[in-house]
Amino acid sequence: MSFFDMVQSFDTSVLEFIQNTFKCAFLDPIMAFLSYMGEMGLFWIVLGIVFIIFKKTRSMGVMMLVAMLAGFLIGEIGIKNLVNRPRPFMLNTDYALNIGIPSGSSFPSGHSCSSLAAATVMLIKDKRFGIPALVLALLIVFSRLYNYVHYPSDVLCGMLLGVICAVVVVLVFKKTGLDNKLSPKKVKEG
Repeated sequence: MSFFDMVQSFDTSVLEFIQNTFKCAFLDPIMAFLSYMGEMGLFWIVLGIVFIIFKKTRSMGVMMLVAMLAGFLIGEIGIKNLVNRPRPFMLNTDYALNIGIPSGSSFPSGHSCSSLAAATVMLIKDKRFGIPALVLALLIVFSRLYNYVHYPSDVLCGMLLGVICAVVVVLVFKKTGLDNKLSPKKVKEG
């Protein structure tokens, strides 16, 4: 069995476990709503723009948008087109879709990448925002599995890409001083 066969076997087993264990009429609308929240990173983009409005959170908002843009360019424009992995519902029609049919291929998960990019920046910059954002991001990620539109390896790699983009962006902003230029820290007077 090749590495890719093992990954596919793992992915299928986890998805079937989720479908057979968690899928229910109560969770269907909640998971659909969470998936729609993460659509095109729109929730996170709006949140980043709101943060940019206020001087105190401006650098966090800019970093969120830059990290998400990097993840989009690498994941959606680059990797997705190279790998072109079919989505789970395309290969196994045993499970009904809970949401509209998504476009594009499966690997990596764009919802996972944008959610973790934004939440990681927030977690690094301000845990008061970051912890709830991370919880929401993980719920969005789980919704993609629940809704049967991504494999576990898609969301794990999307999450990893999002975290890497966020950490690199935060480091670059700190190293170049852009962080303090966008949101200056108050200096205590003697």
